[in-house]
Amino acid sequence: MEDANIPAPAAGPLGRQYASGPSWVVEAHGDVDMETLEPLEAALTAAAAVHDLLVLDATRVTFADSSCLNMLMRVRRLVELRIVAPSGRLMRMLELTGADQILAVHPDVTAATATAQT
Repeated sequence: MEDANIPAPAAGPLGRQYASGPSWVVEAHGDVDMETLEPLEAALTAAAAVHDLLVLDATRVTFADSSCLNMLMRVRRLVELRIVAPSGRLMRMLELTGADQILAVHPDVTAATATAQT
């Protein structure tokens, strides 16, 4: 019997992870903020230790705050990081902060995992 007063654990933003060509892809979804960031950051940091190219598929990210941006910049210092299809809100934050000039943004995983960057 479930206790109605105990909230269900949050799923967090970490989704599927897989190899794609020379890169490692990590999918994120939902809200990526200070409360939910830890599992995603841990996965990205672990992947950065063993892969030269890391792709964050942000297609299903619905919200991201400055803690997400800070995490992306930390990961970028460890590995080549490419971002796939950030949502309007996330893309707007990248543009407002100039991070879109530092982080490579691609329309889809295929483009992001291509070895030659355009």
